[in-house]
Amino acid sequence: MTTNPNPRTRVLIMGAAGRDFHNFNVAFRGDDRFEVVAFTATQIPNIDDRRYPPELAGELYPDGIPIEPEEDLEKLIADLRVDQVVFAYSDVSHETVMHLGARATAAGADFVLQGPDRTMIQSNVPIVSLCATRTGAGKSQTSRRVVEILAEEGLRVVAIRHPMPYGDLAKQAVQRFATFEDLDLHDVTIEEREEYEPHVRNGRVIYAGVDYEAIVRQAEQEADIIVWDGGNNDFSFYRPDLNIVVVDPHRPDHAMHYHPGETNVRMADVVVINKVDTAAFEDIQTAREQVSMLNPGATMIEAASPILVENGEQLAGKRVLVIEDGPTLTHGGMAYGAGWVAARRYGAAEIVDPRPFAVGSIKETFEKYPTTGPVLPAMGYGKEQTAELEATVRAAPVDVVLIATPIDLRYLISFDQPALRASYNLQEIGEPTLTSVLREFIADRMAEPA
Repeated sequence: MTTNPNPRTRVLIMGAAGRDFHNFNVAFRGDDRFEVVAFTATQIPNIDDRRYPPELAGELYPDGIPIEPEEDLEKLIADLRVDQVVFAYSDVSHETVMHLGARATAAGADFVLQGPDRTMIQSNVPIVSLCATRTGAGKSQTSRRVVEILAEEGLRVVAIRHPMPYGDLAKQAVQRFATFEDLDLHDVTIEEREEYEPHVRNGRVIYAGVDYEAIVRQAEQEADIIVWDGGNNDFSFYRPDLNIVVVDPHRPDHAMHYHPGETNVRMADVVVINKVDTAAFEDIQTAREQVSMLNPGATMIEAASPILVENGEQLAGKRVLVIEDGPTLTHGGMAYGAGWVAARRYGAAEIVDPRPFAVGSIKETFEKYPTTGPVLPAMGYGKEQTAELEATVRAAPVDVVLIATPIDLRYLISFDQPALRASYNLQEIGEPTLTSVLREFIADRMAEPA
């Protein structure tokens, strides 16, 4: 019997239905030196026990690739004879990354972090990337502001969003959203709608999906410039011509302690220190010092995210249930968000803790993320969870519900109580500003607009 002189390296990719699929597509798909034997899944409910479909996996994987629970890591390494574990998700502490590395290496596999040069795709049009140190830093309102400025400069701007493929992966390979009907057509989750709808409402086109090579090639056909609207605290899937990173002074030391947030700050051309209107002065100063230490050459911009509540006087003296952006509270690790700040500012008598009234997967979310404070994360990964979110709201004995999510949940779920909406946009303070930085970038790096 002869042995294969060049056996394929057996790879397991640890992910959360985003970076993992991208890394496979650009670094492993079609490369017969490697055999990706499985993905593992975490952070997002209901994505394990599936398969990465053969339509996306390529001819080397006619049966697709299984997606398994992360908690089975050691067993998978042994059963699948894994040579190399590739870590491919974001918004986790350095300590968490290395604990996972210890599990992988103790089980006999190499542990690998793939960097930007290995995983970034080169675009044929300029890329401005928007990334952050943590989920909930205010990257979304910053990206909307960047898109607005570029459009005002006469450029055709298209946004591409970090992936959130929680449904049929083959059907979600390339998704284009230009109208509200597109959102309904693709049956997006609450989390997806929160990111896509604001761009659509502003008259912009935004792409997302699974195959980011195919996505950018389509987007290039209708864009003078592309804005990478990043997710979690991941770094860009595309090689940026201008790299903007948002820092949250409510978590001032997290740039030093989270992956790949530290990578983002070290690579940034521009750092936006957001939320200076609500953070303590000493925390803002800590954020400044850490950015200066990690990347002394970066341009630093300070900004506020002022919160406006429609009919906010109705909160005064009332028992209020606050609904916050889900990812900010869960893997973002925040105890509260803009809604909690607004409820206190507008004089709520009590912010009612939703945990005693949580049902189903909403109750499980609180158990999984115990750092969440007395606010309700707007979890909606599918119709069943959205229904459980609605049931939790209905069960809470409150006078008013305050919705502080990027979209208006009143169009998606029914409320028995009066429901008010909190909104927030980016407001730069002092100089330099995003406008001055982007105008200089356009003048230096781009040809005349078409």
